[in-house]
Amino acid sequence: MLFRIFFIFLAAFAISCGSSEQNNSKNEPEDSSETNHSQNSDNLATETDKQTILFFGNSLTAGYGLDDIDQSFVSLIQKRIDSLGLDYKTVNAGLSGETTASGNSRIDWILQQKVDIFVLELGANDGLRGIDTEETRRNLQSMIDKVEAKYPEAKIVLCGMLVPPNMGQDYGDKFQVIYPELAEENDISLIPFLLDKVAGEPELNQGDGIHPTAEGHEIVAENVWEVLGDLF
Repeated sequence: MLFRIFFIFLAAFAISCGSSEQNNSKNEPEDSSETNHSQNSDNLATETDKQTILFFGNSLTAGYGLDDIDQSFVSLIQKRIDSLGLDYKTVNAGLSGETTASGNSRIDWILQQKVDIFVLELGANDGLRGIDTEETRRNLQSMIDKVEAKYPEAKIVLCGMLVPPNMGQDYGDKFQVIYPELAEENDISLIPFLLDKVAGEPELNQGDGIHPTAEGHEIVAENVWEVLGDLF
């Protein structure tokens, strides 16, 4: 399996060096009419009442390189949720270049908003940089602890990742077990490998060989939904 996905890491720092995604919201034109004001208030109340699924990750979550952020797996999950009439909204908190260390520093700010389901997708950049696996484990555990401390009722989903074989068998083995062990120890949900059926498939990845295309994101969304769908 690791050899099959090896070329996805040829651009080893593509995730690390990718530019951060910026979510630009469009402001609605001002309307002073009482009717429109009432409608906007009703829409805001409805949106506020929805439970929040927060996706916290790197450029894979951010949808790096896509023509439209609506093609990202996070947006596709929102479309699935809407089609099923579920009262959930997704928040894409992906940041290109994020490591578990930087994520652990950023998460306190992210958790200022209420979270009902927290999807943690970090660690790939640690593996590409050869960061000590114990440090990666500690950072992931710290983020899990922070979510549970602030939102005890929140459900957590951990996205598993793999490293290329050129990092060495010993490192690869230690890295691979981080995710299932943390999921078991913390009694949280696990997506065994986020890029399953996408990694190593040229037609499903962009030119850098590491970031999924729009078609690749559709498969990633299915990988996520297989676990996330059971939490509703």
